[in-house]
Amino acid sequence: MSYEGLHPLIRGKRYHILSENMTDVLLRVENLHVSVGDTPIIHGINLDIKRGEIHAIMGRNGSGKSTLANVIMGHPAYEITSGSIFYKGENINEMEVFERARAGMFLSFQYPAAIPGVQVGNFLRKSVASVQGEAPSPRAFRKSLNEAMNQLDMDKSFLSRYVNDGFSGGEKKRLEILQMLLLKPDMALLDETDSGLDIDALRIVAEGINAVAKETGCLIITHYQRLLDLIKPDIVHVLIDGKIVHSGGPELAMKLEKEGYDWVDALA
Repeated sequence: MSYEGLHPLIRGKRYHILSENMTDVLLRVENLHVSVGDTPIIHGINLDIKRGEIHAIMGRNGSGKSTLANVIMGHPAYEITSGSIFYKGENINEMEVFERARAGMFLSFQYPAAIPGVQVGNFLRKSVASVQGEAPSPRAFRKSLNEAMNQLDMDKSFLSRYVNDGFSGGEKKRLEILQMLLLKPDMALLDETDSGLDIDALRIVAEGINAVAKETGCLIITHYQRLLDLIKPDIVHVLIDGKIVHSGGPELAMKLEKEGYDWVDALA
């Protein structure tokens, strides 16, 4: 399918496609419909993200925000019933999760799983090796790890603990961002990374995200405008009942924080 000469599809503010040239787009979601079993969840989402752009998706619980992130990453529990996802110009509908990770995609989980018995240091080293296709040299890995941990104000004793086992919500989210800094993805999907963070942890995590976002495409799912005070999005999208019903700049997040979602229901 060629995208040369494609005109942006704009229906009011229902869809926002930013680029006419597919080569300018890192991630394209095109008329995406998704179901779990017999239950439709996503109803025709269109979205373009270019390298260096930060997009935020906001919406009520159950609106399909986490589903969208999981589908983009290739979670097998979700079925694409129609539409396509393009990454770096390639249709990835049938691509496995590990293939997407090796292609430079990263998903920060809303609820990171605990892995008792697996030390954080070993987990990080093997994660980098798996995504890169080969183990980094011990010296290079230690250098990158020390830099990333210093950036996130993490104590080195963290490395000997078991992955997310007994971690606070903030510690889990810092570990997610630490993985992102080490993996250096091209496309970062961050699902409610701000949940469970106190003010200081939120600032540190935001700094880590900003450091990566300069060179990547970034899709941030959040309920709260407070994160977007620290990470300035280029575009904010409102998701209602599995559809993007409104898009705008950072001021849209401020309006949602102040007025809630009732005023956008009529756009769904």
